[in-house]
Amino acid sequence: MTGRKPLYAVDRVPVLQNRVFATAAEGRSCVRGDVRLVQDASTGLVFNEAFDAALVEYDRHYNNEQSLSPAFGRHLDDVARIVREWLGSTNLLEVGCGKAVFLERLASLGCRIEGCDPTYEGSNPDVARAFYARGLGYRNKHIVLRHVLEHIPDPVGFLQMVAEANGGGRIYIEVPCFDWILAHRAWFDIFYEHVNYFRLTDLERMFGEVHASGRIFGGQYLYAVAELATVRAPRAAISPLDFPPDFLSTLAGPRLSPNDVIWGAASRGVIYALLRERLGCPAAAAVDVNPAKQGMYLPGTGLEILSPEHCLACIPPGRRICVMNSNYLDEIRDMTTDRYTYEAIDDV
Repeated sequence: MTGRKPLYAVDRVPVLQNRVFATAAEGRSCVRGDVRLVQDASTGLVFNEAFDAALVEYDRHYNNEQSLSPAFGRHLDDVARIVREWLGSTNLLEVGCGKAVFLERLASLGCRIEGCDPTYEGSNPDVARAFYARGLGYRNKHIVLRHVLEHIPDPVGFLQMVAEANGGGRIYIEVPCFDWILAHRAWFDIFYEHVNYFRLTDLERMFGEVHASGRIFGGQYLYAVAELATVRAPRAAISPLDFPPDFLSTLAGPRLSPNDVIWGAASRGVIYALLRERLGCPAAAAVDVNPAKQGMYLPGTGLEILSPEHCLACIPPGRRICVMNSNYLDEIRDMTTDRYTYEAIDDV
């Protein structure tokens, strides 16, 4: 393999999957970009070579909050245990803390933690409403980096900058698992916001000293705990990656119906709605438990986002509910009194 090996392409997808809109027309007219996944020959890393950072703006309208789900709450508890075990409970900094839900979860457990994120909307004085940068003055912290590195155009360079600015320390990194995406034919998990797609070996090869690593959240996420000062560009030999020839096999199917309802108005729901609309079979609506998204509209398709209560009131029993994440299937069944037909789209 020399240079960059092309792997996968999809055109004109919303550049922000977790930005919802006040009207269907605004959702349909959202900013779009192309995805061209390639594997770099020298590092083995996979990324979107068509990514344009100038198209992406993270502000208060960006909302990727998942903690309202009990299943995701249990995942956050698992992560909190890992963080406390390997990073301790003092001098913590969460880079890209979002709405600070996980940060405040750690604080409630007695951790001393600060955070930074331009999308933060609360009043916690320990959270800076800004991207991480040298000028923020953080030093000698143990870094928590959850679902941030996949958004950074130069992940190794970013980690090296953090290491230099911070002066060492340990780091906890959590990202989606690319091996899981390939194994589950999860075409709905490839989108513009994510510049990078990591395998566990990628994380491990990016550091000279890794203390712990593994798969969590049903194998959908990866994590690694490493010494930040040992970050390096991965150079170890790695075989060229091949996409499964049937990667898109689950996209079309005889069961697709215009009466289908999508449960999960986040990244997966956006791509699932968009690609099935391009097949000529749009869904009827989307549902999400996040109140900030209810009554709004998805980017790309302009699909309306219902609350679970609205779904129960207006969607007749027996309709097919396309569940975007199998981790939430049981709680969705309970929430809707098992009155629909359910299919987890990632259950391959």
